Amino acid sequence: MQYKKDWEATKQRFEDYWKGENTGRPIMRVTGVKPGYYPFQLPPDIKSKSLEEKYTDPESIVRRYRYYCDTHEFLGESFPNLNADFGPGSVAAYLGSEIQWQPNTVWFESCVDDWATFPELKFDPENKWFKMHISIFDKCKKLIGDDFPIAIPDLMENVDVLASLRGAMDLLYDMLDDEDEILKRVQQVTNCYQQYYDAFYKYAQYEGGSAYTVFQIFGSGKTQKLQCDFSALLSPDYFRTFVLDSLKQATEPLDHVLYHLDGPDAIKHMDALMEVDGIDALQWTSGDAGPDGTLEEWDVIYDKARAAGKQLWVKVYSGEFKDWLRNTDRIVKKYGSKGLYLFFNDMPLEQAQELMEYAEKNWSDVKGTF
Repeated sequence: MQYKKDWEATKQRFEDYWKGENTGRPIMRVTGVKPGYYPFQLPPDIKSKSLEEKYTDPESIVRRYRYYCDTHEFLGESFPNLNADFGPGSVAAYLGSEIQWQPNTVWFESCVDDWATFPELKFDPENKWFKMHISIFDKCKKLIGDDFPIAIPDLMENVDVLASLRGAMDLLYDMLDDEDEILKRVQQVTNCYQQYYDAFYKYAQYEGGSAYTVFQIFGSGKTQKLQCDFSALLSPDYFRTFVLDSLKQATEPLDHVLYHLDGPDAIKHMDALMEVDGIDALQWTSGDAGPDGTLEEWDVIYDKARAAGKQLWVKVYSGEFKDWLRNTDRIVKKYGSKGLYLFFNDMPLEQAQELMEYAEKNWSDVKGTF
């Protein structure tokens, strides 16, 4: 692998993490910006000329990422992996939504007026967006070769896909008015989800494993993030009715699963989620612009995850550098260094090196008090 000196050790560290058996310090995503470079300030010859080029031109996608790799150093368990994503929830586009490109995200237009007249949701290799996306993956893979993996895109599953197709408010009414129809549609999404995953996995396979975008994880075999952001709008009973079985099915063909829990209104589903044996680790996001994952208020989430034998994925960004150290000290002392992944945003290389030195000295082989 280019750009990553200790890749073999990193792969093993990830394998140990998924089992909760990593030794030394926690798994850490730490990436340092080399001196003289500034994040998000791309040279004119590197920067995309349009939104369409940004998302759909393989040469532009690879050119930008190689520039990122040249200007950053991958420390800890951070590793280079190409993101050729169509935005969060691209399965909706493969099933009928139209895509609206945005500078920092992607929107999927609702397309279902009435489920009674909408076709069955099934794998469609001829869908224009799917064909475009797979073509981009194919070309990107040829451009990068074995230099680094291309990550599995943010496909999404279950009712999150239905919400994009139908619209969130209408889907809630549908659940009240016609439970059987929505259960049927959730199952249709579940049935075709793995086919879409496998289509991208063909290109994402890398040295016996795969990477997943956004959360910067790697694991042997099929590695994926699962979620249900729509769950914030559901009662615990409705979550069990419409979502839980779909999640259990989605984990079955996968080897390593990180569950993305998003927003305080989703915490009420933790008991149900911890019943899913196929979930290996839990990642918590406190909501748009909320505090990071080290806040003591979130321990109720981590306590339940740990009690259920799940690993933890914690993002650290609130406050200044000294706050990151202090807040992470608390997390490590309570939950220990095993089965703990710490995600830090990009930072100056000198600061990244200081962070790694601190971690080696203070966060290694900590048993934890929990």
